[in-house]
Amino acid sequence: MWFKNLAVYRFTEPFELKAEELEQKLQQQPFRACGSHDEFSFGWTPPLGRAADALVHANNGFFMLCGKKEEKVVPGSVVNEMLQERISEIEEREARKLPAKERNRLKDELIFELLPRAFSFSKKTYAYIDSQGGWLVVDAASAKKAEDLLSQLRKCLGSLPVVPMTATAKPAGVMTQWLTDNASPKDILIEDECELRSPEEEGAIIRCKRHDLALPEIKNHLDSGKQVIKLAMSWAERLSFVLDENLAVKRLKFLDLIQDQAADIEAFDETEQFDADFSIMTAELAQFLPRLLELFNAEGAI
Repeated sequence: MWFKNLAVYRFTEPFELKAEELEQKLQQQPFRACGSHDEFSFGWTPPLGRAADALVHANNGFFMLCGKKEEKVVPGSVVNEMLQERISEIEEREARKLPAKERNRLKDELIFELLPRAFSFSKKTYAYIDSQGGWLVVDAASAKKAEDLLSQLRKCLGSLPVVPMTATAKPAGVMTQWLTDNASPKDILIEDECELRSPEEEGAIIRCKRHDLALPEIKNHLDSGKQVIKLAMSWAERLSFVLDENLAVKRLKFLDLIQDQAADIEAFDETEQFDADFSIMTAELAQFLPRLLELFNAEGAI
């Protein structure tokens, strides 16, 4: 249940739906498996899993959602091999060269024929809404995965007034200054991983892992004009993560202080454990996200 990545959005208008109202909206598009000729299917599934029915898990003004996407996989090599055979048969039979338009049509027809026999796989994407703080947070490592969920949510709600969290000060510039001066804010500890990029288009990229970032060789790269576009850090001995130049949080870990708090709670079943973990996680992130805004002078508040 613990999020591993944070794609963070801010509501530009207060989110006023109650859990029951949000549930009704999501019930319009529950997850259904792909039909025989569907390339993919996307819908909502209970965050608590098969043992639950509710599509919204609510706790103290936080609403957990789970989108599920199923996709059919038709290997490109198979399509290309069968397509070439069909093209060759037609060209030989009709003694003419097939134009690109006909080739594309044949390819579409071939994929349509293969879909009922295609292998399918599914993935879940979790998100939560903080109605009081005005946040929408998606556990997604890529912007596309987050946008897929937001697009589906927008269809259900009719509108979704959110914007990605942005900063007035460029995060790359701020993180570069931290490393250059070897001085980060008191509650931020720089760890042993970073990614540096030259400012010119398609500039050189340097990746460092398990490396002392205070060493002169790192400073030499910074002095030559490279900027920090990813940086591993921890916050207040509570969270560790990698932050990128778009303020996306990757490889998030809840440290011992938080894990001990979760371990101290006696839960009688999986539902109670999920609820307790969700409560601790969202309360922690409700403190962390405003601090992230402050560190980078970020915009987007209601």
